[in-house]
Amino acid sequence: MPTPAEELRAAAQKLREHAQDATPGPWRQHDTHLDLGGHTATVLSGKGNETELRAWLPTMSHEPWDETRNAWANASYIALMGPDVGADLAQWLDDTADLHEAFERGGLPPVTSAAALAVARALNGDR
Repeated sequence: MPTPAEELRAAAQKLREHAQDATPGPWRQHDTHLDLGGHTATVLSGKGNETELRAWLPTMSHEPWDETRNAWANASYIALMGPDVGADLAQWLDDTADLHEAFERGGLPPVTSAAALAVARALNGDR
């Protein structure tokens, strides 16, 4: 069974790899009107004429804010949790692992954030 520090480091590595492979942020959510009619939620990056589509969440709806499909809330969340946030979360997990090991080396009971360990386990698929 892995130690808490090993769980934290594995999750940090996984998150860091995914964040590095993703298109650089920042990302933002956008309500896009389709030429054929209807609306869809999208995730964009870039500014001005450099804007690029990163994700498209179809709603199959002609209502601009059809909450029953939750596409806009999902697109906002995806944009919020872009690669910049992923890199920072990975660093937080590594820092927490460092703290855990430092306490252990000092002969003290290891201190591990329950929140950090929960995040690590979710990322590692152990939750």
